[in-house]
This record gives sequence, C-alpha cells and structure tokens, in this order.
Amino acid sequence: MKLQYLSADTDAEEIQNQLEKHGALIIEDVIDQTTVDQLKNELDPFIEKTPTGGDDFSGFNTQRTSALVSRSPTCRSLITNDLVLAAASKYLAPFARKIILNLTAVIKINPGSEAQDLHRDRLAWGDYLHSSIEPQFNTIWALTDFTRENGATLCVPGSHRWDWSQKAETEQIAYSEMPAGSVLIYNGSVLHGGGANQSNTSRVGVNLTYCLGWLRQEENQYLSCPPDIAKNFDTTLQDLLGYTKASYALGHYSDPYSKDEFMILKPEKALL
Repeated sequence: MKLQYLSADTDAEEIQNQLEKHGALIIEDVIDQTTVDQLKNELDPFIEKTPTGGDDFSGFNTQRTSALVSRSPTCRSLITNDLVLAAASKYLAPFARKIILNLTAVIKINPGSEAQDLHRDRLAWGDYLHSSIEPQFNTIWALTDFTRENGATLCVPGSHRWDWSQKAETEQIAYSEMPAGSVLIYNGSVLHGGGANQSNTSRVGVNLTYCLGWLRQEENQYLSCPPDIAKNFDTTLQDLLGYTKASYALGHYSDPYSKDEFMILKPEKALL
C-alpha cells in the first residue's frame, strides 16, 4: 500500500478530495531548507532537555516536546500556513463554524525506537463522537527525511472508513516516506503510528493538529500559550489558539480580578 503524493502547488479542494478518499496524503517540498534549519535551531535546545517517553505508546526512546507556539516563531508560520489552514478549514467545515489548534509537538524518534501501536487520534475524546463526525485535520512536518528505516510514520490508507474493530494487515500499511520540508496530512480517524527506527540517525517531525472549535483541545493552549504571550500574535493565530468565541456563547469569560466590571466578556479582551 502507498500514500498519495501531491505537489506544493496543489489546492485545498484537492487535499480535501484525497483526504476523504484515503484519510492521509503527503505534500512534498512545502517549505525550503532555510525554514527547516530555522525550525531545528529554535527547537533543538528544548528537545535536548526533553526526557524520553515512559511507556510503549509514547516511546521509551522517543522525545516529545510541546508548547511550540510559545517557543518557536517559525512554528507559528507553519500553523498559519495558507495552504494547510485553508485545507483544514474546508475539510472540517461540515462539522464546525471554526477550527482551533489542538496539539503542537516536535517528535524525535531516536535509533532503536520500536514501532508505535496503530491508533486513531480521535480517540483522545474517547468513542463519544459518532463516526460520521470527523473531528481532526492533522499534520506532521518533516524536519529530516522520513524513510522506512528511520521511523517514517505508518499509515493505513482508507482505514478511516473501516469499522473501528478492524485490524490492519501488514500489506495494508504504508510508510510516509518524504524529504525534509514535506508534510504528512491525515485525519483523526485513519490508523497510523510512529515507525520503528532501525537506522543510526534520528527522525524529527513537527506534529501540528487542528480540531473542531467546540471540542476541548488535547494540549491546553491557554496554559502552553497564556495571554501575556498570545497578545503579541496576529489575530489569525490568536483565533486558532482559542482566544475568540467559537459561537455566540462558547468561550466567554468574566474578569476575576475586576472590582467593578462583572459583565460577560469576549476572550479577545484578555489580550489587550
């Protein structure tokens, strides 16, 4: 089984079409080497201080570093990438008026790491969402080449349409092999997992995921990127973090420190 590959000049409609059919795809060479190097320079100091995982799923030899919005200016540009953001909004539009940033993490799969169990990211919310509702649009940006040997993400194309009890056969599993600067896009329902690293170099990717605006984010963005930091960002990024209302009433607050203002406020006011 192989994944679908698109060129960087593709559009949101084609991404949506391929994602609906296959559940995962790769867009090659979306960012240049200079941008890749900037990401590495910004993230490496944090990765170096990040311990490896403490269980099989997180990976005993894998490092996962989050809070990337606060820590990496270049990651912010990936989150608001025009093509990806347009595709994410279009793909999730049937289920929500707006989307929000769900999770940020740079994942470093080191030599000797074993393959992660195949899973569906949507199960972060348990099995409460009906299968007809797609909650996520996910990305992994390659900062190194992804190869079968160094732990390229495993995907099972078409598995987003399966009954959740169905298991993948070996021949149904595809490897997300791609050069640095490319991006793997997959939904929350497709089976996938980190690959085994049988090489002598690490595989590094930036995992940025989006979800429906009415769901709780997997990474608490208000703690990872509090108002004192978020107030300096552009409104598009503030909106994705959740510092705007998702609907007429969803997301309002009142100032707990005010002695004379007791009205319900829009979250944007916290950034002033």
